[in-house]
Amino acid sequence: MALNFDLRVDRSHSDSVKWNKYHQQDVIPLWVADTDFTSPPQVIKELQQRVAEGVFGYGITPPELIDIVVKRLSALYEWKIQPDWIVWLPGLVCGLNVAVRANVAPHESSLMPMPIYPPFMQAAQSEGRQCKSIPVVEQQQRWVADFATAESQLDGGEKLLMLCNPYNPGGTVYRRNELLQQQAFASRHNLVVCSDEIHCDLILEPGLKHIPFASLNADAEQRSITLMAPSKTFNLAGLGASMAIIPNPDLRRKFLDTSKGIVPHVNILAYVAATAAYRDGEAWLTAQLDYLRENRDLVTSRINAMPGLRMLAPEGTYLGWIDASALRVEDPYRFFVEAGVGFSGGAEFGAPMCVRLNFGCQRALLEKALDRMETALERLGR
Repeated sequence: MALNFDLRVDRSHSDSVKWNKYHQQDVIPLWVADTDFTSPPQVIKELQQRVAEGVFGYGITPPELIDIVVKRLSALYEWKIQPDWIVWLPGLVCGLNVAVRANVAPHESSLMPMPIYPPFMQAAQSEGRQCKSIPVVEQQQRWVADFATAESQLDGGEKLLMLCNPYNPGGTVYRRNELLQQQAFASRHNLVVCSDEIHCDLILEPGLKHIPFASLNADAEQRSITLMAPSKTFNLAGLGASMAIIPNPDLRRKFLDTSKGIVPHVNILAYVAATAAYRDGEAWLTAQLDYLRENRDLVTSRINAMPGLRMLAPEGTYLGWIDASALRVEDPYRFFVEAGVGFSGGAEFGAPMCVRLNFGCQRALLEKALDRMETALERLGR
């Protein structure tokens, strides 16, 4: 079957979070991180077959899925894991929260690069816990966390280092030497590391490869909780199947104990979709990456030609982080909504003069949004 990522699917009547936000408004939604692409045909086919059975009782994790994940991580990332390291979750965000609650007492702290995906901060600040930031700085056209500056600001109450690789919102794909610096930092300060790697399959820069934090060495492995999912890769976020991979049995037991009675099971259709996607979705993923790469290049070129805006080309993810601090506006998010383009506002990431753009959509829609931005900026400059 030919894959057509230019095919527009009307999501405005599908109870979509993304499209419902600006319901009955002339605003193009380029915010929350799901795409507007149909999922792989094999996923749709197997979901249809499972629904046709008509019985939706309790299910177990399919042994085939566990086997596929173990082999996939070895083949793609040279990371050899054991099946019992995997803890299945109905979403990645609950994994962030469980990691915090299992390892950080209410008077203690979590560390994270800032700006960051908002649920990091929300999880870290639960029940009186503290959130401490590691500044993110620009180095050679990439956003990187400045661990040297953070080192001098620690007080000993830090227990958890929360990482995001590829980096959301900036799109950085961390190199091995950078990850080793992060691991050394965690080792010096005896930190558990929760690494959100949900965008690991979405590497756009040719020649780059995702490296799981836990695969670095034995120390990284034993202090790590790695969060992954097929949801961003194959556009399955609404189904809800994620995993925490926890090699250390003590960390895994604490994680499971904290989850007990609070975190629900993964639903049976999510398991069907995840299995089909990981087993049969690679050709679709390759085609999607080609399309996203062209969208990335288009967005980067046009945004950087607009007065007052700047965007570093993301190496991974389908998210662009736009610095609008040179614009003569008080609130860039509101300015662009009024222009008919709905981004994620930077304030919730910790950077109010930035916005995050989701370019995981049909190119014609993306070009329309960019045209609206240009028109609004022209009016502003008059």
